[in-house]
Amino acid sequence: MKAAVVYKKGESPKYAEFQEPISTNENEVLISVQAVAITNLDKGIASGDHYSSENENQNGFIVGSDAVGSLEDGTLVYARGISGTIAEKAIVEKNRMVKLPVGIDSAVAAALPNAVAGSAMALRFRAGIQPGETVLINGATGFTGQMAIQIAKHYGAKKIIVTGRNVKTLQSLLELGADEIVSLKQNDESFISQLKEIHQNTPIDIVIDYLWGHSAELILSVLKGNGNFTPKTRYVSVGSMSGDTIQLSAQILRSVDLQLSGSGLGSWTKDEVKLLFSEILPEMFLLVSQNKLKVNIEKVNLIDIEKMWNAEVPDGKRLVAII
Repeated sequence: MKAAVVYKKGESPKYAEFQEPISTNENEVLISVQAVAITNLDKGIASGDHYSSENENQNGFIVGSDAVGSLEDGTLVYARGISGTIAEKAIVEKNRMVKLPVGIDSAVAAALPNAVAGSAMALRFRAGIQPGETVLINGATGFTGQMAIQIAKHYGAKKIIVTGRNVKTLQSLLELGADEIVSLKQNDESFISQLKEIHQNTPIDIVIDYLWGHSAELILSVLKGNGNFTPKTRYVSVGSMSGDTIQLSAQILRSVDLQLSGSGLGSWTKDEVKLLFSEILPEMFLLVSQNKLKVNIEKVNLIDIEKMWNAEVPDGKRLVAII
């Protein structure tokens, strides 16, 4: 079969022939793959930079961690891969598989789950979002950030504040449900001043952070209290596009009712992952099929995978490999 194969970590996947995988137990099933989203997780695993990366394999390995494809009877499903998924065939887990609504576009369906895991899991399980709350999304101009806006609104957020560097894309987020935009291109003093005014008027209940780094330091400084009672803020780190480490003053932790946590592979419980597949993803796929969630994608054919792997994708779009 044809597949996207990495022979040496750090190199782009090659369009190559690879042995078709074989299921080894009753919880595994072979699917004919139709579409696979190319995510930062997949790129991190391919490069060896992600903490879940496997050891070097001299025979190469197929990239891709999930897929949309058809079962032997033609049923269209989304599933997590046991084998790499950017290939004509893939082995997936039966208990991490979701039957897709009739009429949904395979490429759109493939783009959705990683972003849902990167937003809904944080909002629901780490932040415990409640209707009427105020949510700040740090780094909202990317694909997952844009999904987080819509999902937070779906979960009942009363006010959504977004940050980002691309001014044009930031403005477009107002159409997705954002209420206030805060540019990361302004100087630190202006950023802090603008966010402090917002926080004083409508206290920030939840921060979903895709950037970390310096912007996280600024946001945490805004939350710092002065000895009086403070509203509780649940700060959830989901990504680190702006840097993996920060300086955090102990005074911030002591001066504010702050819950600091992370959301990602390894932090979720088995029950939470079970709910992702049994409840959250089916609901989100249904919303997409009803045109209630906006999903922006850019397609690439499998044969072009090597030249497109590191291509610049417009802000807010997800690259999807079509098999």
